[in-house]
Amino acid sequence: MIRPLALLAALGISPGSIAAPEPPPAAVHAVLPPTAAVARMLREHPALAAGELGIAASTAERRRLEAGPHEWTLRLLGQQRRSLPPATPEQRYNEWNGAVERALRLPGKAALDSELGAAGESAARSAAGEIGHATRRELLTRWFDWLRDSAAEQQWAGQAASLDQQAASLRRREQLGDAARSERVQAEAAQAQAEAQLAQARQRRLSAEAQLQHRYPGLPLQLPRQWPTPPTWSGNEQEWLAALLEHNHELALATAEARRAGVAAERSRRERTPDPTIGLQLGRERGGEERLAAIYLSLPLPGEARSAAADASQAQAAAAERQLAAVRRRIEADAASLLQALRLSNEHWPASQRAAERQQQAAAMSERAWQLGEGSLGEVLLARRLANEAALTARLAQLDALEKHAQVLLDAHRLWDDEE
Repeated sequence: MIRPLALLAALGISPGSIAAPEPPPAAVHAVLPPTAAVARMLREHPALAAGELGIAASTAERRRLEAGPHEWTLRLLGQQRRSLPPATPEQRYNEWNGAVERALRLPGKAALDSELGAAGESAARSAAGEIGHATRRELLTRWFDWLRDSAAEQQWAGQAASLDQQAASLRRREQLGDAARSERVQAEAAQAQAEAQLAQARQRRLSAEAQLQHRYPGLPLQLPRQWPTPPTWSGNEQEWLAALLEHNHELALATAEARRAGVAAERSRRERTPDPTIGLQLGRERGGEERLAAIYLSLPLPGEARSAAADASQAQAAAAERQLAAVRRRIEADAASLLQALRLSNEHWPASQRAAERQQQAAAMSERAWQLGEGSLGEVLLARRLANEAALTARLAQLDALEKHAQVLLDAHRLWDDEE
């Protein structure tokens, strides 16, 4: 079995070389809900409460395994004996018989049961940690979905307001005979398109908002006053990869499950030799004329069922090892992909921002040329639409970069962590 520490060693990284958790950059915190509100919501979340109950159940199961499957058994027997010897009156005797017995775990089985209970408790803690982390990741994803929809609504609201002013201006100019009717119709058509886009963006924002309000009651929904600039990604990629793997609950869960399956297989192998039962028997017969005391030992004879159970446990342990290898490979790929996506988003959003600025300059020049009589209104409207789309693309790229930063910090337990 390969544990996370062994995996880090395979990557050529010692756990001590991993940077200590640092506070998230202010730019990331600026677009997220308050940490105190998130912590309060998580404490009240039913999924996390279920995970804690799972730990409590595993602790009780550990105590059960350590206590062992065997208990004292009491047997009592009362009977009446009738004796009919020849030429003698019938004789009746009240008799009783009692015994206490218990099976004894063979040497080595108790230690394996204790180890099996510890492995189960470790798996339950990792499962609870995975539930908590999955809840945080879902909150982060839904929060940024809401931010993107809100940003789109803001962008289209500004575009619709600007086009509404332009349409109103052309209507006044048409009344004064200073503008053609076709230009007013073009402006109103562009305004209607912008309003339709605004309505769709508002619907998406309201839907995302409803999801947040119902899934995370009490979480304050407040947009930042201004959209912050994503922080510059820094650090050694191998160290970040190690941090992501070291704190991965799913990998820890798969490791614990493989360990538990291995211990269970060894315990099942030991069970091929049955536990003996020892007992003490006391009795009174023939009305007290005879008294008996005995110590007895019973031993089940192992059969095919025990051998088949041991073989099944061995196969399950091998399957758990293969599953651990598959989970480890997938998690390594996901972590590397996330770091690459973060790096690319840091490169992409500034390029999108520059493109939006250039497109805005082109739209301003096109409108200035139209006002001087050197262009058409259609060219102006097209340039403004392209500038708006470029600005929205840049804003979404900016939020994507912020989200990738937050995802890396969250997976490395440097955001919304229990110790934060």
